[in-house]
Amino acid sequence: MTDHHVSDRVREIAVERHHDGSVAQKTDRVALEEPLEVRLSGTPLAVVMRTPGDDDHLVTGFLLTEGILLAPDEIATLERLDNSRIDVRLREGIDVDPSRFQRNLFMSSSCGVCGKAAIEAVQIFARPAKPFTVRRKVLRGLTAELRTQQPTFDATGGLHAAGLFDLKGRAIVVHEDVGRHNAVDKAIGAAAVAHWPLPPSLLVVSGRQSFEIVQKAAVAGIGGVVGVSAPSSLAVELADGLDMLLVGFSRDPSYNVYAGHGHLAD
Repeated sequence: MTDHHVSDRVREIAVERHHDGSVAQKTDRVALEEPLEVRLSGTPLAVVMRTPGDDDHLVTGFLLTEGILLAPDEIATLERLDNSRIDVRLREGIDVDPSRFQRNLFMSSSCGVCGKAAIEAVQIFARPAKPFTVRRKVLRGLTAELRTQQPTFDATGGLHAAGLFDLKGRAIVVHEDVGRHNAVDKAIGAAAVAHWPLPPSLLVVSGRQSFEIVQKAAVAGIGGVVGVSAPSSLAVELADGLDMLLVGFSRDPSYNVYAGHGHLAD
């Protein structure tokens, strides 16, 4: 990501700095956050609050990881109507009913926010990951490598990051966004446009691993999720049920393995 990209994602504002009883006027840089409406053949589908930039990848990843589309080539065109709206047109023969969409397709309407039903729904939509193992020493360095590729966070301290890494610990793609789910969608969308199905890889995130983060990885066919912070209980249950590798508190030289122990190699 270039400095030009960083400048497009931040805004300078006046702040009042308080420190040890003293007050000073200064400027600070904050991350941009703006709405993006996603339309499907003209019908409003969802509004996401995101950091502007890489919107095509965000939309592609969103449609894939929410189970709305099965492959990126189902998209015929992505038309930017203005800075806050994108209309997706599908290839002939691809039919999606926008009225069935909810913010999370994997929550059951019969029981509301029901963990068991949500896990079962993801298991139906999940794309099986190719068998893989990853060396323990590779896992140790993933979040540190992710941290080196967060220029907008360096400028503002206010963005999440997500990246896809190969099994040797090399970054395939890394994206930043004010929303952790958006960062994941941008990374998966960018990787999917380049290569689908995705090659064996790990999703590495700068924060915690919620159910939705693991869900997005599972639906995209990614076999493991590594994060700086802790996973939630439902994320652990989902990863365990799908035999996904789930690693939390990854801060070299230590990490915790919550699921998928069989994917580790010396």
